[in-house]
Amino acid sequence: MSEVTKSKSMRHIEKKMEAVEKGSVRYQVLEASRNFKASWIALGQILYTVYKDKFFKEWGYLTFEAYCKEEIGIQKQTAAKLLHSYYFLEKNEPQFLKSVQSEDGVKPKDIPSVDAVHVLRLAANKKELTEEDYQDFKKSVFEDGKEAKDVKRDVGLRLRSLREEEDPEKARTDRRMQTLRRFISTLKTLQKEVVYSHFVSDRIAKEIDKLLEDLKREAGEGS
Repeated sequence: MSEVTKSKSMRHIEKKMEAVEKGSVRYQVLEASRNFKASWIALGQILYTVYKDKFFKEWGYLTFEAYCKEEIGIQKQTAAKLLHSYYFLEKNEPQFLKSVQSEDGVKPKDIPSVDAVHVLRLAANKKELTEEDYQDFKKSVFEDGKEAKDVKRDVGLRLRSLREEEDPEKARTDRRMQTLRRFISTLKTLQKEVVYSHFVSDRIAKEIDKLLEDLKREAGEGS
């Protein structure tokens, strides 16, 4: 990769690497950050060590978040996701983690994204979900390679299904109210466009106002 095509953050990291002892923990973090796209797990692992052993303080940073942002260009939210997702694998999926770290094991292209593992971690903490549910979502992440948004959608659908089984009438009422409120929000947006731009007659504009008021009452929003 040429200097021209390298990102600013990549050049920043490599410049830092030049000033740090090769092979040191600090160097390893920078190297893992540079290779983040190939395997976020390596970065999560070394960052977990830095966080746990407070190495960042030895390097002149008051907080772990400040170190991540200033030295390796990772925001607080991303750093937290990396830590939690790596620790989740270490605690709940040690065999997968062992395979990833083996030379003959899982290849970088087959490693699920940090976002997908993050969604799986959140699903594992849902008390409503069964072990069978978790295994289904685990398969979709590690074997089927589903993206985080698809896994999140599947988890949401499963939770909704469970709520409907538990109290179908309440679930239907909740879904009805949510749908009505989304419809009201969409209609308000369109109302501004068609009315303020004079795309409809005054009579139609008044009917739209009346419809919105009726919908608000249906949704329990008052007048």
